Amino acid sequence: MKIHEYQAKSILAKYGVPIPRGEVATSREEAEAVARKLFSEGASGVVVKAQIHAGGRGKGGGVKIAKSVEEAGELASKMLGMKLVTHQTGPEGRVVRRLLIEETLPIARELYLGMLLDRAEAKLVVMASAAGGMEIEQVAAENPDAILKEYIDSGSGLAAFQARKIGYFLGLKPGEVNQLVILLIGLYKAYVETDASLVEINPLIVTSDGRIFALDAKVNFDDNSLFRHKDIRDLRDITEEDPLEVEASKYGLNYIKLDGNVGCMVNGAGLAMATMDIIQFAGGMPANFLDVGGGANEEQVTHAFEILLSDKNVRAVLINIFGGILRVDTLANGVVAAARKTNIQLPIVLRLEGTNVEQGREILRNSGLNFIVAETMKDAAEKVVGAAKGR
Repeated sequence: MKIHEYQAKSILAKYGVPIPRGEVATSREEAEAVARKLFSEGASGVVVKAQIHAGGRGKGGGVKIAKSVEEAGELASKMLGMKLVTHQTGPEGRVVRRLLIEETLPIARELYLGMLLDRAEAKLVVMASAAGGMEIEQVAAENPDAILKEYIDSGSGLAAFQARKIGYFLGLKPGEVNQLVILLIGLYKAYVETDASLVEINPLIVTSDGRIFALDAKVNFDDNSLFRHKDIRDLRDITEEDPLEVEASKYGLNYIKLDGNVGCMVNGAGLAMATMDIIQFAGGMPANFLDVGGGANEEQVTHAFEILLSDKNVRAVLINIFGGILRVDTLANGVVAAARKTNIQLPIVLRLEGTNVEQGREILRNSGLNFIVAETMKDAAEKVVGAAKGR
């Protein structure tokens, strides 16, 4: 689950991570009130920052500096309601519904800090670079030696000597290193206690008077842990998510919308990935990733089918199921029920194997519906791609 920058900063601040003074605003009047407060407290300027779940906001016009309350209000009125397009939003962009109004700080240096799970090493890793403000993927591609990776032992946690090592790698002065140690230990504690999957500060800044602040912050959480964190779960902003993905999450389905025209219903993430690959190998493009899971029931299958058909780009559907816990006859009943309920006119290709496969095929044969049955994945992919192209 993703959250907004202002929410991420609020969480990190509870763990001792220094952040600039600021508040969220949803109207011009609120933005001016926050700016007025910051100016009265000694700020030389304020930053008006669009809050969307995407990076590259500055390049897209979503981060502006104001030198007065009036200018902050003008910027806020222009940003609120605008469609902000960045390299992460795609051409459709995101509508700006809220802003973060923050004090400006005298920036001397911009650094990068990130913390995430390295699955290959089965450890948390801190990534640090002096190339703050840049996309870390770009830094890794152009100058991998500019990134330090420091792995954390799960038993002992992040040690102070590791935090100091990171500080020296970044070229910080002794007083700045001491600040970074406190920040990193708080960052690690926040990551573990909130069940985060990613914490990123880009940029982490050093001010001209030697203070360190998280100027930006990104925190993602493990969806499977949210039952333990109602306060975090309540931070979810469904207006930032694809409506079909939100609908799927209501029924425990894993759905991600893609750009193709072949709808996919599969059980198991590995089989879903293989299905998308073989569709492309056959010359088509998948319209989605949809994993109904191993324990799906007839109702979930019906909802999954309805979600697939809600995508107007879908021209044909491939159902590729290997029945284990999810029996093939259960799936077949769900598919037939959904097809009748939605009065579907699109071609449906099915490749079924596993538990109760013969009963499932019998249900499909007796349904009176015009399904296309395939014997192998290759056969299924070729048939569904051909059907999507009108052949």
